Amino acid sequence: MKNIKYEIIANKYKPKEKKLKNIIVSFIVGGIIGLIGEAIIELICHYTKISRIDASTYMIIILIFIASLSTALGFFDKLVTKFKCGILIPITGFAHSMTSSALEYKNEGFIYGIGSNIFKLAGSVILYGIVSAYFFSIIRYLLGGI
Repeated sequence: MKNIKYEIIANKYKPKEKKLKNIIVSFIVGGIIGLIGEAIIELICHYTKISRIDASTYMIIILIFIASLSTALGFFDKLVTKFKCGILIPITGFAHSMTSSALEYKNEGFIYGIGSNIFKLAGSVILYGIVSAYFFSIIRYLLGGI
């Protein structure tokens, strides 16, 4: 009974989340990250004369590097509090989760610290991405797709 009373009191004073504002901000920031990615691809294609496919790979590497560096320097978390999922959902969020796990456990060494904990946050994303890709490929095959 005490837990129910506590929850009622806590919910009364909990600040209300502005969901619509968060959705709009996340949409805009995610779009800006996509726009930056396209700009990087175009710049790489223009100045190096390589294909878009290769330039896309370099763009992903650049965005991962920027996200990992900003995590290591300590200001990626501040960006997340402002921009919410708009900055976490793209590849930058994946890089942030791996870098933050590696930095958190670096004092325990390369094997027991970084090696065993680097996928702590990202492991579930990898697991369910692989599993869902497997099931969708089976469905696609059964429907006659290649």
